[in-house]
Amino acid sequence: MIVYDKNLLDNLALVDEAKSLASAGFITKEQKDLIKKELPAFKRQSNILVRLAFFLLGALSYLSICGVIALLGLTSSDFEHSFLNICCYIFAVVGFTGAEFLASQKYYGHGLDDAFILGAILNVGFAVSITTEGYELEIAFFVAVASFLMYRRYLHLLSLLVFCLASSAVLFYGMFELGTTGKTILPFAGMLVSAAFYFFTKKMMKNLKVTYYYNGLLLANSFCLILFYLSCNYLVVRELSAAFLGNEILPGNDIPFAVFFYAFTFIVPVLYLIQALKTRDRIMLWISFLAIGFSIYTIRFYYSVLPIEVALTLGGLVLFAIAYFSIKKLKDNEVGLTFKPDRINNSNAILNAEALIIASAYGMKPEAKAPDSPMDFGGGGFSGGGSEGNF
Repeated sequence: MIVYDKNLLDNLALVDEAKSLASAGFITKEQKDLIKKELPAFKRQSNILVRLAFFLLGALSYLSICGVIALLGLTSSDFEHSFLNICCYIFAVVGFTGAEFLASQKYYGHGLDDAFILGAILNVGFAVSITTEGYELEIAFFVAVASFLMYRRYLHLLSLLVFCLASSAVLFYGMFELGTTGKTILPFAGMLVSAAFYFFTKKMMKNLKVTYYYNGLLLANSFCLILFYLSCNYLVVRELSAAFLGNEILPGNDIPFAVFFYAFTFIVPVLYLIQALKTRDRIMLWISFLAIGFSIYTIRFYYSVLPIEVALTLGGLVLFAIAYFSIKKLKDNEVGLTFKPDRINNSNAILNAEALIIASAYGMKPEAKAPDSPMDFGGGGFSGGGSEGNF
């Protein structure tokens, strides 16, 4: 199913590993460059800005090809109506063809291939929308199928993200088809499905024999964590209940199972945090921080206990105290949870920030060389007097 040469994918994994070892100081930069030079590799761009520039170039090329096809199709008035119905299918084929051609030329994660892959998926959605006259469930289903196939063939992570979003839309619109009952149990369905896929992807990651799909499984696993939390978040459930069920929450009333959704909103982020610290899962740790912040926002959205400036001040003090005592506790740890730099993911961002804060606080400036004096003084042979006793 994968269009790329497996040897090149193995080489890519080896080069990435060499970069990690070099950043950790286990091998030298010369050794890393030698490994990169000796192994055949893809045409790819690791710099996000350069990749974005190539993506824009690829999008322009894709639009140009589609524009030429559109002009040719619209020249005949007899064929005009039929062409408008099938044009997006043709544009999707152009995207698939372009992606296949770039893959044959060893483009992977380059930017040009991103434009054709995402353009093909987008045109599949437009084509199904025109055919079904905007039927959301079918649009989401075919976009999910197309994006999954593009990921399996090109290992394209953005396509997998589209698949996750489209699959969630399939679940939601499928529940809408069940009427009021489906809309009522939608939060619980989303929670159960995301939990099931979380453990499914977790198991696949443990039993994975090749590294090609690891990043994709990690992305899907992290998406399931976010979907699980948002499915039963109080703010999300209440606002969707008002939008789709037309439930008007009067003063003094609340949504059904409000106690469960309140508890879920605050307990799940804490469980994420505990599990992340226990398993040393960095991605889950960041998700837990975001979930805690969104839980606080959820309560303040409906209940303003304190003025915003007082709440921000107290929140800042609490976060400062937690950070301070955590650093004091962890700074001397050599193993496990520690505040010391990670050798594999070496980043000087914290040290650079610390230097910048110190320089700003004390008014320190970079040392500059003083300009030479226009007057050339003498040797100063006698106690620095500026003269050696002769003319």
